[in-house]
Parts: sequence; structure tokens; C-alpha cells
Amino acid sequence: MAGAELVLDSVVAGYAGTTVLEGVSLRVREGERVGIVGRNGAGKTTTLATSLGLTELKGGLISLNGQNVSAAPAWRRARLGLGYVPQTRDIFPSLSVEDNLRAGLNGGPESRLAEAYVLFPRLAERKKNFGNQLSGGEQQMLSIARALMGAPSILLLDEPLEGLSPLVAHEVMGAIRSLAQTRGLGCLLVEQHVSAVLDFSSQVLVLERGHPVFWGDTETLKQRPDVLESSVGLRKVPPLSVLAEKG
Repeated sequence: MAGAELVLDSVVAGYAGTTVLEGVSLRVREGERVGIVGRNGAGKTTTLATSLGLTELKGGLISLNGQNVSAAPAWRRARLGLGYVPQTRDIFPSLSVEDNLRAGLNGGPESRLAEAYVLFPRLAERKKNFGNQLSGGEQQMLSIARALMGAPSILLLDEPLEGLSPLVAHEVMGAIRSLAQTRGLGCLLVEQHVSAVLDFSSQVLVLERGHPVFWGDTETLKQRPDVLESSVGLRKVPPLSVLAEKG
């Protein structure tokens, strides 16, 4: 994954003639953890969809691992190393955990199954269970693990903590952090739990009605309560680890 990098440069994009994003720029490098925050409707998920090639690109440039993919279809971006964990999880409910993982291999080595079980021991314990027999947290772990079967270099995550208890959310985020640190996986996280984003990310993009109002270092953003309050509606955010302890 040497040289892995996703770049959005002054992107303007939307759907069916409607512009949603205006002048959005960001960069996710190998092993880097980047977050996107904003109120509902700010354009967070649209930014991920645009990265995947699922919106109408009206302006700007998108590159992946040094290649211009602005006009490339989603399948080509996936082959170049872009992975995606959707908000809806989209696991196969009638398949076992192991068969769900195999469905994501696409000809890759079987050794990736063992790697997934090391990352998520709960899945190893339930590998014969069907997808609809798993808890919400286990389904999210399976969704992430299946995305990893394609060995992406950059992983997009859309609301991975939705519906999870604080303790399970902490476990899921710890696994994602481990992937970035030990495997050099670049991560782009969209999450309503702003505390999780600030605890996880080194760089953050703040969106307001499709416009970027902040892009930069997380520690700098923490010193900008004006941005957090006006664009996200938060005054003070505890770290996710504190929330987990309370859970």
C-alpha cells in the first residue's frame, strides 16, 4: 500500500442536476485517519459517495493512489484500492459469517479470513452463525471485516457507530485504529458522534450546507469552539474512551 492516497481537490458535486458539495478538498494518506463532521444534510455522506464515483461530478479533481479517477466508475476505484463500509451495513443475512467474508474475497487469499478473526475475535466465535443471528455490533464488525477482504488501501466508513452501545463503539473504533497503525490503512470516517471523530482523526473536514468551513489538524479544531458550535452544535466533546467507561 505504499503511496496510498485519496485526494479531493475543489470538488463540486451533487445528484440529478442539484449541487450538494461546493469546493470540497481533502486528502487521506497511507495510515492517516481523517474525519468529516457537520450537521444532518451538510454533505458528509455525499462526500463519500463522490469519492466512490456515485454522484455527478460538476467540477474539481479526484485522484486515488496518484491516478486521476474523476471520471472512473466505482468498480475501477475499488480495484485501485478504495474500500467502503456503508451505513446500512449490507451484510447477507442468510449467509454465515464465514460465507459473508468469503463473498468479499473476490479471488483474494484465504489467509485474509484468519486476519479478520484476529481483528474481530467475536466473529471467530460466531463464524458459523448467520448474519441475521448477530447483534448490531457484530453485524458492523462483519461489514468492516468484509470490506477488508478486498485489501483496500483507503477505507471509507459511513456512520459505523450508529445504533451501537458506547462499549461496542469503543471496540469497533479500536479495531479501525489498529488497522491504520499496523497495516497503513488510510481511513475516511463520517460519524454523527463527533467525540468519536475527534478522538480518532488526525485531520478533520467540517462541512456546513455542502461548503467546507474548516479543514486541518484535529487539535486546532478543538481550539475553535466557534466552528464546533456553529457547524456541529457542540460546545465541549468528551473523548470516546470516557463514553465507553460510562457504558
